[in-house]
Amino acid sequence: MLREFYPAALVAFGEDLAGRDALAVLAIAPIPEQGKALSRTRIEAALRHGGRQRNLASTAQRILSALRSEQLAARPGVVGAYGASVRALVAVITELVRQTAVLEAEVGASFGRHPDAEIYLSQPGLGTVLGARVLAEFGDDPHRYADTRARKNYSGMSPITRASGTKRVVLARHTRNRRLADALYHQAFTALNASPGARGYYDRQRARGATHHQALRALSNRLVGILHGCLRHHQTYDETTA
Repeated sequence: MLREFYPAALVAFGEDLAGRDALAVLAIAPIPEQGKALSRTRIEAALRHGGRQRNLASTAQRILSALRSEQLAARPGVVGAYGASVRALVAVITELVRQTAVLEAEVGASFGRHPDAEIYLSQPGLGTVLGARVLAEFGDDPHRYADTRARKNYSGMSPITRASGTKRVVLARHTRNRRLADALYHQAFTALNASPGARGYYDRQRARGATHHQALRALSNRLVGILHGCLRHHQTYDETTA
């Protein structure tokens, strides 16, 4: 919507439109004319009210410069309607952000009391939310999975190999727990920056000709095996051992 009538706001806030700075400023200036009329002091006050504590002056000046920059304008007759929609969306997104924080705190408190929480949180790429999701979807019965292969198969990350005559094809599993698979995929992506070993494993898969998604699935399958070993031995993740 901002792209249609308020491109200066996109310059000011980029892709972080659910961030506290964007929500605070757009709440008081939902249309371009109001954005251009803001003073740096007013922007600083809005940022402070939104929760920002550092770099107030520099951030306010950057936002002010963006909002006052030359941008393509929409027809005056539609600006009021767009502005009303922005005000409504800002109110909805603000409440969603607040409730998300409340839920995250509840998840963190409940997850933190689980005896396996420390093991899950030690895994590269798993934070409180993803860790809680993975634990919930795998379950915590220590006897549920007979071995590492069983857990990998349930995760949906282990490939299926089909052979016919001289042809051999390796395929991704389509029948799987998608909530678990999505969480594990995100873990593998995040682990690329958190674990040198994970990055090396991913790079080796790419060097062998795997696509980005294939390499992430292979890495995720490897991480599931490591998680299984950590849970079986009641040990936290160790980069060197893994």
